[in-house]
Amino acid sequence: MRYAFFCAAACILVMSQAAEANSLVVGGRTNVNLDFDTLESAASLTLSSTAGTVAADPSYAVAFGINPRDGSLPTTFEYDPATFPALGSFAGTIEHTGTVSFNSDTVTVGDFTIGFDAARAGGFDGAASGFYVESTTGIPAILFDFEVDTMNPPIVLDESLTVAGNLLVSNEFGTFLLDQGLSSANLAGAPVGSALIEATAIPEPSSVALGSAGILGMLAVVRSKRK
Repeated sequence: MRYAFFCAAACILVMSQAAEANSLVVGGRTNVNLDFDTLESAASLTLSSTAGTVAADPSYAVAFGINPRDGSLPTTFEYDPATFPALGSFAGTIEHTGTVSFNSDTVTVGDFTIGFDAARAGGFDGAASGFYVESTTGIPAILFDFEVDTMNPPIVLDESLTVAGNLLVSNEFGTFLLDQGLSSANLAGAPVGSALIEATAIPEPSSVALGSAGILGMLAVVRSKRK
């Protein structure tokens, strides 16, 4: 009985450690609605084409697939489900491949990165969450700060992560538009759309192994008691 007790305690500890392990974003999509009327009237940007899009949520105009963790431009985003979205509970970036072009394809942004920078949090009168959207091709600059409305981290072993909110023109993009003569005033902080991240997430491999070991250990304890 004493042996069975210690085995059970060890199994509980192993499974507890598994529950605390990080989850990894491995795919999904990011849906976007841009306020094209505002972009055209305030920033002289008229949509001309998109590339690399996937089927969007019915409430959104366009979507880009989240890159897998291998191959080119890999997603590296991971988080702790127990503490998300607290600062420090996540790391890495969510990557996408695709472009949006304006003004007869003379202005292009694309291969979008969604990341987090604590230094950006609280900007624009507290609206900026610290999450940002960056273009890494065409215009290589942070385009938007993300004003997050809702974040729903998955329960352990669940397979979904959603983040929704408004897109605010970043200081960097506002300065670019002003310098290029595309706007008459710096639009930094102006809301120009919304985004919905629908990510597929899995527990990191080590946590799967630990969880399996814990379950097998508990089965062994049950069999031992029966004997």
